Amino acid sequence: MNAVAVPEERVEFGRTARRVRRLARYTRPYQAQAALGVFGMLAATGAGLAGPYLAKVAIDEGIAEGDMATLTGVVVAFLGIGLLGLAAQALQTYLIGLVGERVLTDLRGDLFARLERLELGFFERSRAGVLISRLTNDIEALQQLVTDGFTSSIQSTLSLVGAAVILLFLDWQLALATLTVFPIMAVATAVFRVYSARAYRRMREHLGDVTAALQEDLTGVRVVQSFRREEPNRRRFRTVNKAYRDANHDTVLSNAAYFPGVELLSALATAVVFGYGGKRYFDGDIEIGTLVAFVGYLANFFDPIQQLSQLYNTFLAATAALDKIFDTMEVEPTLSDAEDARPLPPLQGTVEFDHVGFAYRPDRPVLEDLNLLAQAGQTVALVGHTGAGKSTIVKLLARFYDPTAGAVRIDGHDLRVVTQASLRSQIAIVPQEGFLFAGTVRDNIAFGRPEASPEEVEAAARAVGADGFIEALPEGYETRVQERGVRLSIGQRQLLAFARALLVDPRLLILDEATSSVDLATEAHIEEALGRLLAGRTAFVVAHRLSTIRRADLIVVLEHGRVIEQGSHEELIARGGPYRALYGDWVEAVA
Repeated sequence: MNAVAVPEERVEFGRTARRVRRLARYTRPYQAQAALGVFGMLAATGAGLAGPYLAKVAIDEGIAEGDMATLTGVVVAFLGIGLLGLAAQALQTYLIGLVGERVLTDLRGDLFARLERLELGFFERSRAGVLISRLTNDIEALQQLVTDGFTSSIQSTLSLVGAAVILLFLDWQLALATLTVFPIMAVATAVFRVYSARAYRRMREHLGDVTAALQEDLTGVRVVQSFRREEPNRRRFRTVNKAYRDANHDTVLSNAAYFPGVELLSALATAVVFGYGGKRYFDGDIEIGTLVAFVGYLANFFDPIQQLSQLYNTFLAATAALDKIFDTMEVEPTLSDAEDARPLPPLQGTVEFDHVGFAYRPDRPVLEDLNLLAQAGQTVALVGHTGAGKSTIVKLLARFYDPTAGAVRIDGHDLRVVTQASLRSQIAIVPQEGFLFAGTVRDNIAFGRPEASPEEVEAAARAVGADGFIEALPEGYETRVQERGVRLSIGQRQLLAFARALLVDPRLLILDEATSSVDLATEAHIEEALGRLLAGRTAFVVAHRLSTIRRADLIVVLEHGRVIEQGSHEELIARGGPYRALYGDWVEAVA
């Protein structure tokens, strides 16, 4: 039996409806405020619909009949309804806006928390600028919808339906004549919505590209300028910016065609009221107050249609953003704790790679049948040409990835059956770039142990030889460093990264090219610090520095993801194998 094909539009609508309902669940903690805001909305809508009818009563039963008491009553009623509408509108605006802002705050917090739970591989596959766009541009696109859009759409719908019912009640013949323009408007609205939906979806996609291009260029401005790539990058940005402009231009065109059309139909309906209604007035079939009320309710009929169409634009922009937000929130971590995961006991530090295989892509293996045993307290240096798999090994050891074959064990515990938090609480990683966060020098050293005392922070800095340059800074340890520490030298940033690692007192230390950016003068300062940092700990070191390699207890030589040699420096030199050739190249390079 053949499956029935479901139109793509219906699938999209169903998915969007589910996600709007999911967004609505964020209002649950604020139900009381939302309910009071909805009450204010209903009261404001009722006050708005009462005006034209009161005008009819004032004209037909007060002015035309010379009844001052009726006229006075209507005037008082106008004032009362005006005050009621003012209070109700203020209540609605404040409470719905309050609920909307809190919903956005909670949504942004949940999105950030979801991103924080995703594994390193997700961020290596994703553009940072696109993720930032989710947290900023896309959340911002929801603001008008959640703070005003939902209630305005309900209010406009109620006004539209209410005006139509009252028009029929006042004079059904004139109402039907007036509403003959409605089928034309319905067709125009349907076409407008289909075209706008596509345009707004393209606009959100291209806005993410613009944000991503900005983030990449501004973050990498040093590289851009050093390679004189300003003009090519300007051209690239102009391309993505033009694509965003063109998508935005399509929405402008649809608005320019649709909304004047609504104004024209509104004018036609008003002409019908005055033409057909005026003739009936001359024939004595209708009162003048009814004609006045009709004109008033036509505004209550066509204005909501325009508002709903404008809100539809807001809804399109918001739902396009909502799709992207929830697409991100629905990404499941490919690396997570097992259901029966247990905490890793205090480490002794024995590390075993047992027939480990790994590939970032199925068709490109990085590690193949890798076997490696490091005893507790040993310093293991991983050496080999670029692409040999050195950094991949330390990523597996920190469980940023799981092996695709074999197992990685610490003290006999497979890392896949222990909790990530318990593992990473006992390890420290110093990457090639000593990343610093906006804050003080003290904050950055204490990043892994925020509760550390000032004395402990300063002791860690002294231990790695960072205290000298820190004390020379304008405010010492309280000196604020900009994001990524751009005001500090590469060597200074790396020393702070060493101090940060030492302060957490890890049982397992990973140095991933951590000394590659340090000059020889700085290296002399941290030689003793490294000895102190490595003492009594198991350490895996990816390094090209001869001094760091020679001090290792075990040197592992890698080639194409396999261990081809291992031993101490003296043993490997004596063998005259691949390590000796590598060592000769290094000695020649620094000579």
